[in-house]
Amino acid sequence: MIADTTTLTSQDQRATTESAYDATVRADIDLFRSYAEKYMAGQLSDDDFRAQRLRRGVYSQRQAGVHMIRTKIPGGLLTADQMDQLGDIADRFGGGKGHLTTRQNMQYHFVPLPQVADLLHSLADVRMTTREACYNTVRNVTACPLSGLLEDEVFDVHPYAQKVAFAFLHKELTDSLPRKFKIAFSGCKEDCMLGAIHDIGLRAVIRDGKRGFRMVVGGGLGPLPTEAHLLDEFVPEERLVNRCEAVIRLFSEHGNRKNKNKARLKFVVRERGFDWVREQIEKNYQDILANGGIATPEVVPDGFGGFQAVPPPLGDGSLLPVIQTNGHSNPAYEHWLETNVREQKQKGYAMVTVKVTQGNLTGDQMHGLARLARTSGDGLLRVTVDQNLVFAFIPLRVLRQFHHALDQIGLAGAGAHEIDDVTTCPGAYSCNLGLTKSMNLGAALAQELRDHPDAKVRQLAIRISGCPNSCGQHWIGDIGFYGNARKIDGKEVPYYQMLLGGGYDDAGMMRFGVAVQSIPARLAPTAVRRVLDHYVANRQADESFRDYVLRHKVETFRGMTNDLVKPPELAPEMYRDWGDDMEYSLKLGRGECAS
Repeated sequence: MIADTTTLTSQDQRATTESAYDATVRADIDLFRSYAEKYMAGQLSDDDFRAQRLRRGVYSQRQAGVHMIRTKIPGGLLTADQMDQLGDIADRFGGGKGHLTTRQNMQYHFVPLPQVADLLHSLADVRMTTREACYNTVRNVTACPLSGLLEDEVFDVHPYAQKVAFAFLHKELTDSLPRKFKIAFSGCKEDCMLGAIHDIGLRAVIRDGKRGFRMVVGGGLGPLPTEAHLLDEFVPEERLVNRCEAVIRLFSEHGNRKNKNKARLKFVVRERGFDWVREQIEKNYQDILANGGIATPEVVPDGFGGFQAVPPPLGDGSLLPVIQTNGHSNPAYEHWLETNVREQKQKGYAMVTVKVTQGNLTGDQMHGLARLARTSGDGLLRVTVDQNLVFAFIPLRVLRQFHHALDQIGLAGAGAHEIDDVTTCPGAYSCNLGLTKSMNLGAALAQELRDHPDAKVRQLAIRISGCPNSCGQHWIGDIGFYGNARKIDGKEVPYYQMLLGGGYDDAGMMRFGVAVQSIPARLAPTAVRRVLDHYVANRQADESFRDYVLRHKVETFRGMTNDLVKPPELAPEMYRDWGDDMEYSLKLGRGECAS
């Protein structure tokens, strides 16, 4: 446990906190190594080992003998040194690759079990951890990547996200819950971090000059999407950890520990009613105020959640190569400038979104990004929930050179947040629960829709999951897909359920997509083309995509895709998933707490 530092100076507090935290982390990794060695020696059963590795962010894969390792990035902030280390880890352990998730994590795949403890120690070298990135725990605490940079934001939420994440790490209460528990922070006036689909969603608020948070609870996706309920209009900043703990206590005591499919907080709300839930949370809160609970940290360790006790000097871009334009325009640069660059509130600087195709990076790209963060930005990289990265404090005068430097590492793509910037989970590429290879469909749709001529179509979002569990957040995309399968003439065929019209409505309420029907994987692009052609031809002025979908009703979209559901004759490629050269076969392993 982390030492009490209330009587120490700030500098001593940090040193004491860091020393205690580092010792806890290293001891825990060594404990995991001992479990792994016993398991490999046949002295520990699968069931006994499973909880130990999942608690430490280690998933089994559908491929035998290798594992997926999930690394938490609290609040979505990474230092340049941490990104460099992630690149080293990708090269040493992950086949030269890493994957950014929709919850600001980094995942590595195909890691043999004997190498896992060494990987965890490599992360600890830069104060990163996989602890409680999986399993029935408080998962990675997410926060708006643009917080601290926007002219119209309420306040920077990152310091609060860091302290909440640190407060609940390595705690008995929070690492053995009935199911996973997710917390998100938004610094904007709108719910920019999708708090409505989290167990706790927190939006920055200032009341009478005092900082605090609007708190909603009980949201979630999965096969039964649920919007969170308003618990508090205002939680003062000094009571934030207390109030969150009160909710977690309620979930720990009353969550369904017998049925994993009904174990999330949203099911407690559904079965007990929100009035009862609110009453129990208030009882827990009053007990914490009277008798104490998990303390709000005074400080967090240097590097934790991207925190830097002494921030490095801003990079000025002077090391970027000079670009000779010779008076010629560069359409690729101009497009990128339009879609990926936004001026920040600090004058003379820009935020730059780096479009990371479906969140996949190579080790070389990670090293290149770290170098750019040091030499041209503020030494930080910001991970978004749509699997991209954001740089800040890029001097406006070096944007052209910065674009060229990104191009040198294959990351200068324009169209961030546009329809071809598709969000996906890994799906059947590695996941035991994956039914289809969602990343490959994402690539096919991105290729199909790149440079679509209609401006409103380009503003739409596509989200894809390889199964109903919603790691790709298919319910909240303008167009969503999740994988399933059917048998036709005795053969298995990969399919996708198509949904339309998810996301926030004009009133700021979270709405979930309308299920249209299940379509063969190979024909999903055809279905999308038909919907978009109809949308362009039939939308009304200033009508949102969701309003267009609701006005035309689901029957319209079923009618325009009915012939795709079971074509009279299936070509050979229909029996193959996107990206495969062999016939599709439905193979599932044991599910291990998706996303």
